[in-house]
Amino acid sequence: MAMDIYHLAKSFPKDELYSLISQIRKSSRSVCSNIAEGYRKRQYPAHFVSKISDADMENSETQVWIDFAFHCKYINEQTQKDLLNKSTEAGKLLNYMIENPEKYLRKNIKPVSDSLGIDT
Repeated sequence: MAMDIYHLAKSFPKDELYSLISQIRKSSRSVCSNIAEGYRKRQYPAHFVSKISDADMENSETQVWIDFAFHCKYINEQTQKDLLNKSTEAGKLLNYMIENPEKYLRKNIKPVSDSLGIDT
């Protein structure tokens, strides 16, 4: 999705370079980079969940910029729907990771609830 947005934003008006273009590219790329950071820190359950939560937040921000691009008539309705569907699917996967971090943690690592002292 981030690469789709990158290429699509090339067609946006040049006066959007430092506003919509940079914002939508930044937020869509942040989804990927936060996942990568979280994955590399998966030996720390709370940090993993925090970074995946950040990725989810950036994914939601990307949806807002997609809507702006549509309402500014920079993308058509089908493109908006396609991008929002991809973003929604990514959001579902991210939420699954947040709710089930133990599936992604390195072996021999306690779940977040254990590290936070929460009884489950």
